[in-house]
This record gives sequence, C-alpha cells and structure tokens, in this order.
Amino acid sequence: MHHVHGRFAPTPSGPLHAGSLVAAVASYLDARSRQGRWSLRIEDVDPPRCPPGSVDTILRQLETFGLAWDGEVRYQSHRHDAYARALARLTEQGMAYPCSCSRKQWRDYGIYPGWCRDGVCQPEAPQAWRLRSDLGQRPVSWHDRLQGLQRFDPAALGDVVLKRKDGLWAYQLAVVVDDIDQHITDVVRGADLLDNTPWQLQLLEALGAEPPRYLHLPLVIGQDGQKLSKQNLARPLPEDPRDVRRLLHATLALLGQSPDPAASEAPVAEQLEAACRRWRPRQIPRADIASQGLQVDGDDADTNE
Repeated sequence: MHHVHGRFAPTPSGPLHAGSLVAAVASYLDARSRQGRWSLRIEDVDPPRCPPGSVDTILRQLETFGLAWDGEVRYQSHRHDAYARALARLTEQGMAYPCSCSRKQWRDYGIYPGWCRDGVCQPEAPQAWRLRSDLGQRPVSWHDRLQGLQRFDPAALGDVVLKRKDGLWAYQLAVVVDDIDQHITDVVRGADLLDNTPWQLQLLEALGAEPPRYLHLPLVIGQDGQKLSKQNLARPLPEDPRDVRRLLHATLALLGQSPDPAASEAPVAEQLEAACRRWRPRQIPRADIASQGLQVDGDDADTNE
C-alpha cells in the first residue's frame, strides 16, 4: 500500500459546525482506513477573519469528536517565506504577474480580463499578484474519486489572485505550497472547491509537484438552501458527550457509511474505529446533504459552522 497523507484545513473564522464535521470526519476516515497520516492545518492567512480564541475552540472540538491529528498543527500565518519563494518562482516562469486593477474597474466582466498581463496598468497604485491562467496546462482534467472525470479550462475561470493588495497571501497559493511541503497525497474537501482545483493543478505543475488525489464531498445545506457557513451563523458543534456521539453517528450515516443503528450512543473512539474498517468512499452521496439530517436532541444543526 502506498503512503497516504491526508489533512483537514479549517479557516479559524469561528467554531466548527455540522458542515465542517462532515469534511473533517471524511478526510480522517479516508486517511486512517489506509493506515495513513492525518494532519491539521490552520488556514489563518487572513488575520482580520480570525477572532482570538477560535483556533483553541477548533482544536477542542476535534478532540471532542475523537479526531486526533498527527504531528504538530501547521499555521499558514507562519509560512510567509515559503509562499514568497513560490511566488518568485512563478514570476520567473511568467506564470505570475502584478495587477493594479480593482474589482470595481472590471465589475462588468464575468472574470478579470487580464489587463495587467503585459504590464501594470497603474504602476503607482497598490498591486496584487495573479496567476496567468492562460499559460501552462490547458484544459485541466483529473479524475475526482467521487465526482468522476473533471475537465476545466482555467483561463475561462480567470486569473486568480495569489497575493492580495494588502500583502496577505491568498488561499490558492498557500494551499498548494503547503500541500507540496507536507507531501499530502489525498485531499478530501467540499464540492464548493471543485472549481478551484484547475488553478491548483496549474500551480502544482509550475512548481514541479505531483498532484494529490482529490475527493470532493457533497455540501451540507441549511434551510435557506445555502451551504452551512460561519457567514450564515451556522451553530457550533455540541460539546455534551451524548450529543457528540449522536451527531458523529448521524454524520457517518449521511456520508453513506451505514453505521450500526445501535452504535448511536457508543463512544466516539468506538464509532470511528468501526467506521475506519467499513470506510467506502464510493458510498458517499454526490448530492448535497440537508442539514436537517444532522439533528442533536431534536435541534436542527442548520445554523452552524
């Protein structure tokens, strides 16, 4: 069996919710069922979005649900030098360029039109750095382990930002550099990131790295029809041991893993051990999951993240 290394990478903009738990449990089981490593990465490259204490809350929540990670927690806020080296390499290849354009200037276009590709339009203005998506691998195709064959033209998605005008690193670059550095082999995450994968595959190719295997999970949808998120005030995960056990059992059921109905009150360690033995990614539903199925003590977990 090849070495397997998975990861869970939450943004600490608030406590985890039912949607977060689905992603965490799936990525954990996917790695552990194959005797692999499972790492925890805190994606805190945007400090204004990360209130004090949120990281401690996330760590406590994961421990409460029995999701023990390997090694030290990685913090993207400590990774400036690695991201800077990657951006310099991309710039040398012509894959990254500075851009002074504001969203207001190109708001009438579906995607950024690439006005600064051949030179900064306003050299005196603050500048972001963008990926030149019309170069490199096009179209991008890969086999998602759940969603099947995927094929995108990154240029049709636009030149994504790699570094913001305020100097903060953007998600696309940071996630790729860290996946490379940590030798991540398997990425299990929500389907809302499916169309981010073409940019990430372009970056992986430009940085000389092999891509991981991808598995994009169905999203957990609230009563308003939107993905559960901190932005729509999704309710934090419970901490009462009995509620935790029931929610973990419900999560395994919604992931299509058919847990023993009698195990809904079993300790989390026991539930996770059984789920590892029975893990079948192909049984995960492709359609979005209604949060009404993630109920604890009669409460709908639909206001969570």
